[in-house]
Amino acid sequence: MRKVVQHSLNGPEVLEVVEADVPEPGLTEVLVEVRAAGVNPVDWKVRRGDMGYFPFSVGWDVSGVVRGIGAGVTRFKVGDEVFGMPRFPLEAGAYAEFVTGPSRQFALEPSGLSHVQAAGLPLAGLTAWQALVSTAGLEAGRRVLIPAGAGGVGHLAVQIATSRGAYVIATASAAKHDFVRSLGADEVIDYRNADVASRVDDVDVLLATVAGQLEDLARKLTPGGWAIALNGADAETARRLSETGLHSAFMLVEPDRADLEILASLVHSGALTVHVDKVFPLGQAAEAHRFGETGRSTGKIILVPYKSACCEATARRAVRAALRNRWMGPGLQDRRTAAIRAGPPMGGGGRSMGPKERSAPPALTSPCM
Repeated sequence: MRKVVQHSLNGPEVLEVVEADVPEPGLTEVLVEVRAAGVNPVDWKVRRGDMGYFPFSVGWDVSGVVRGIGAGVTRFKVGDEVFGMPRFPLEAGAYAEFVTGPSRQFALEPSGLSHVQAAGLPLAGLTAWQALVSTAGLEAGRRVLIPAGAGGVGHLAVQIATSRGAYVIATASAAKHDFVRSLGADEVIDYRNADVASRVDDVDVLLATVAGQLEDLARKLTPGGWAIALNGADAETARRLSETGLHSAFMLVEPDRADLEILASLVHSGALTVHVDKVFPLGQAAEAHRFGETGRSTGKIILVPYKSACCEATARRAVRAALRNRWMGPGLQDRRTAAIRAGPPMGGGGRSMGPKERSAPPALTSPCM
């Protein structure tokens, strides 16, 4: 099989594609044929050595098909379509044609997403859910501030917060305001032309997606509010703020089957989807990192491990067709009201979703995916 590895810490040029043996699933593990792999900021931070450890391959987000079962696995069978974030933050090597991981770090793929979209959901979606719901206990009527609302974590966090009936304030460049509003944001602030801290008050939950903003924005928290830092650069600031009486913490996302299944249920209900900005073939992992490091992506960046030149051409056509029709959601209804009126609590004490309000996103039809 082909996989992306690196032998030194540096820029994107250190990523190279090599031939490797298909791994064998160990006890309680599954072997997954990768149909798509997500690219996340942690990937290039690890590649550069920013995270303090050095795996020989990067990548964690994966969507694909189960091709092998280790002893003791009861949750899946060969042929199941799954998605997950195996082994994080240890090495998983998801930039590859095959990957293994503990079976309980995967979930069945939601039927409303293509493999390309599903590969963008685990790390960013789990981050948003575990920060907003598991940590901060976000409830209907709360005011949440989400910087970088058009980013990988941000665009999913806006949808999750909206689904729980929160009042969502997000930041984004002016060109992305319509996109962020389409996700459910009540207010969108142009961070390039306004001081965000001067534009917001009475924030109940701050999701600090952008490093360096935590201390300034935390001053806008209500008594009992939460500030969750997602960048290691803010970990010390979060600790110091917690000593002043604020609810403040640095959070690192964890693989979690139950949370993946909640995300899948949100997709199924129509409350959550994944916006894919660009798709790159596996051999262009370096180009994918270069694009990601510009900080200009909207939603997610995805790698697809094409099997052959012919298959690559077919897949490229499918990707282009899907991206031409990127699903944004027709006519956003008031999902906050739906969330407040919806049925019994689910996942972390919040409310379940209201009726489906958006049509299913387009699926990629390439046989390579």
